[in-house]
Amino acid sequence: MADQKRLAYSIIQFLHDQLQNGGLSPDAQESLEVAIQCLETAFGVSMEDQGLAVSQSLPEIFEAAAGKEPEHIRTNSEPITPSEDDIAEAERLKTEGNEQMKAENFEAAVSFYGKAIELNPSNAVYFCNRAAAYSKLGNYAGAVRDCERAIGIDPNYSKAYGRMGLALSSLNKHTEAVVYYKKALELDPDNDTYKSNLKIAEQKMKETPSPTGGPGGFDLAGLLNNPGFMSMASNLMNNPQVQQLMSGMISGGHNAMGAAGTSPSTNDLASLIQAGQQFAQQMQQQNPELIEQLRSQIRSRTPSASNEDQQE
Repeated sequence: MADQKRLAYSIIQFLHDQLQNGGLSPDAQESLEVAIQCLETAFGVSMEDQGLAVSQSLPEIFEAAAGKEPEHIRTNSEPITPSEDDIAEAERLKTEGNEQMKAENFEAAVSFYGKAIELNPSNAVYFCNRAAAYSKLGNYAGAVRDCERAIGIDPNYSKAYGRMGLALSSLNKHTEAVVYYKKALELDPDNDTYKSNLKIAEQKMKETPSPTGGPGGFDLAGLLNNPGFMSMASNLMNNPQVQQLMSGMISGGHNAMGAAGTSPSTNDLASLIQAGQQFAQQMQQQNPELIEQLRSQIRSRTPSASNEDQQE
């Protein structure tokens, strides 16, 4: 059953890629969305189950089955010597990919890096840059594949190990991420980002789920036991406007500030948001130490990609 789920995940991943990059008509897109929903329901998987991802994409598996060698196999077993013109054009495409990354056009960046790889598949930087773009798109399995290719080309490429660590952390594979962060630090011992991310990955390896802890080991119990926070939360919930808004939303039978049988209006939601903003401002003014404590908890459990965002 596990293998069936992995296969179903690969098919769903392929269909999602076609939705995003396939240039399909609206009718075709709708048909694919229905197919994805059916597969997710039938096999109990979704795109969030990234632990089911395999090392190769479905098109790569198909190429191998059809007797064609996938791109990375050709690269490793039959090195290609590109012409000077191909090298120059690949560099131009890589530079364009970097510009697309800066503009946060990550799908376009993937395309440009892919074209550069076709012209010069022996350049580890192109794979590593595409891995960063894949990570930005949430395709961490793709990022892992490209980091593996970059490392295969250049085993001393520290950034490839660092980006591999980030991708594995995003897949909740913290034990494996630790290995790659350590290798990245071995190659670049003064890199503060690798040091920080290694510490976070090691911490997450030790953490166990807690009924009072939020995502990533967030200290919810400590927060609820903080008198300052609970006092301000009580003031917020005792606000008559907030009580009226929340009562209407929970009952669902009438507008919190309007006529019966209608949904809350944009103004009502804006009022609730405004009340929340006032609550946040009160917390900042009355208990700045608590705010800084919360921010520190969040920062300490979030791997940093600042160093990895710099494309070469």
